[in-house]
Amino acid sequence: MLAAAGGHHVLMTGPPGCGKSLLANAFHTILPNLTHDEVLEVYSIYQMAKQARTLSDRPPFRGPHHSSSEGAIVGGGRYPKPGEMSLAHRGVLFLDELGHFPRRVIDTLRQPLETGFAVVNRVEGSDRFPAAINLIAATNPCPCGYYGSNEKYCSCSDKVRLKYMMKITGPIIDRIDFVLEMKSQGVLNQAMGETSDNIRKKVTAARKLQRIRYNANYTNTIVPIKLFEEKVHFTEDQLTRVAAVCFKEKLSSRSTMKILRLARTISDVNGDEYVSDAAIEEALQWKIKASLVQASIMR
Repeated sequence: MLAAAGGHHVLMTGPPGCGKSLLANAFHTILPNLTHDEVLEVYSIYQMAKQARTLSDRPPFRGPHHSSSEGAIVGGGRYPKPGEMSLAHRGVLFLDELGHFPRRVIDTLRQPLETGFAVVNRVEGSDRFPAAINLIAATNPCPCGYYGSNEKYCSCSDKVRLKYMMKITGPIIDRIDFVLEMKSQGVLNQAMGETSDNIRKKVTAARKLQRIRYNANYTNTIVPIKLFEEKVHFTEDQLTRVAAVCFKEKLSSRSTMKILRLARTISDVNGDEYVSDAAIEEALQWKIKASLVQASIMR
């Protein structure tokens, strides 16, 4: 819900069959309907890419195969056309088996995840395509998929496993707000959780608050830093708390800003005008958890 409300990005890691792909496909159902302008915007991108799409008010969902090239993901060609990132504009880009994507392709995600635009550079000039997306990525913790599993023994050597995971460390992890370590569940409890309809109403309300605050169609994830600082205010105690935790956990300056953006999203979901101390603490816990998961899968 938080990822959908603020346009944040998610990485799920876990053994085969634990539900990563299922959750990624379900995520699409909690996104709000597109506005009239967004429908036309997305439709125009598909027309430019010469791909079929109706004038639907549901956000696009794209799930390219891990064999896709850099040009297919970001865009390119002799006469540049939008890639998968732009075809997922205002919707979801699902990268399954992230560890199998070439490292060069993964690295091209860096700028679009922060700015909401995919830039294609050619000798004739540069083209900039909209790419305001929710990135949902899933990966096994190793090539065989069972590192850390209680069900099967991992057959991968440390060297093979680390080489597999090194593709998605560092700058990419820094741009991802939620890193979730998933486990297989023997029995599913049908009574747990909320329905997609209820969650979608909360997400829609939070997105509306963001559009009003920034006077533009920005989410908390991609709103320019200058505008974010003008419209969102934190107390001295809150900034001191975030700075102290980031210093203790050795988090980057980008992670610090990610925490503040996520805290604003948490408060938007709760309908709060100002960022609460509880939202700051929850955002810190999410980032610390992401750091711990990253450390565990890299051991």
